[in-house]
Amino acid sequence: MTHPSAPTAGPSDVIDVLTALVAIDSVNSDLVPEASGETAIVDWCAAWLTQRGFEVTRLEGRTGHPSIIAIARGSGGGPALLLNAHLDTVGVESYEGDPFSASIEGDRLYGRGAFDTKSGVAAAMVAAARAQAELSLRGDIVLALVADEEFGSTGTVETLAHLAATGVMPTAGLVIEPSALELTVAHRGFAWFEVVFSGLAAHGSMPEQGVDALVAASSFVHSLGEVRARLLNDAPHPLLGHGTVRVSTINGGTDAATVADRCVITVERRTLPNDDLDDVERELHELVEHAAGAVPGALGALRRLVARAAFEAQPKSAIVELVAQQVETVLATPARRRGEPFWTDARLVHEAGIPCLVIGADGGGAHADVEWASIRSVRELEAVLLGVIEAHVGRG
Repeated sequence: MTHPSAPTAGPSDVIDVLTALVAIDSVNSDLVPEASGETAIVDWCAAWLTQRGFEVTRLEGRTGHPSIIAIARGSGGGPALLLNAHLDTVGVESYEGDPFSASIEGDRLYGRGAFDTKSGVAAAMVAAARAQAELSLRGDIVLALVADEEFGSTGTVETLAHLAATGVMPTAGLVIEPSALELTVAHRGFAWFEVVFSGLAAHGSMPEQGVDALVAASSFVHSLGEVRARLLNDAPHPLLGHGTVRVSTINGGTDAATVADRCVITVERRTLPNDDLDDVERELHELVEHAAGAVPGALGALRRLVARAAFEAQPKSAIVELVAQQVETVLATPARRRGEPFWTDARLVHEAGIPCLVIGADGGGAHADVEWASIRSVRELEAVLLGVIEAHVGRG
């Protein structure tokens, strides 16, 4: 594939920038091992931003997954604003048509990542560049274009660590993900666990000589139903509803004639802002122990694979109120607040001590066979971001 070049001037219209970004294959190679990863799109964005006077730092703690931090320096004395958006996309194996065509039909621009979230990358880049060129700002604009959001979020982890180490600490931030220009002020957390039940193999005609790991596993799965019922009986979060628990995979047994000596289960637990991840793990551990203890000779073990806490912006947060004002100005309608069932990098930004929320363009098809972004919405997002930059970073 031929990637679009970033000429000396480069495109300045947000839709032209989005078109160039969608044409670049940035499928996350952690999701698809043979994929291109973020290198080509980082090269393009770094060149575009450097040509516009940004101080660009490239970070690549993991080979093949670079991120960049681009800073537009103000005159001094004003607060800094973080704009965070991810460059990677999910795979394209089942995508209908050319996933990198960036074709336009009416208000829709099509292609993998157009919605999630190259629309946000383009809007953030162009808004930041316009603010730097058109406004005399006191504070800094800190643009973090990150790798690996679709898998492990290592890009945001790396950029936040770099900002902390270099003494650059924005006083507020926007994590740009699709939201139809609604304000995402909360989202669920998640945790994945591996559960292993071990028994003793025996001939199926003499099951009493073995220890059936599947019996213990079945008991554990049944107990998860009781947890699920309890979660549904808890008072719902006003934006996120209830927490959830489910079995993701089960792998056990070798053949029809053998008592299973091993069963491996993966469990997904979606959490709410007040949930403690250690308490979640402790509850599952107790269920594993109980299930294994009910089968003489069986053993059970629980291992946390990954866990990310839920996110919720502070009530009456200044950055939330500011973004709401800008949305209302651009759309001429009251801003809507919402919660998301899925996780975003906003939790990492929040944990770094940066008040934030999530906002992005409208469109559809995230992770689906056809993906598109609303051109009008991308332009509206650019206008909102420009207004937020001007209001928060401040004129000189």
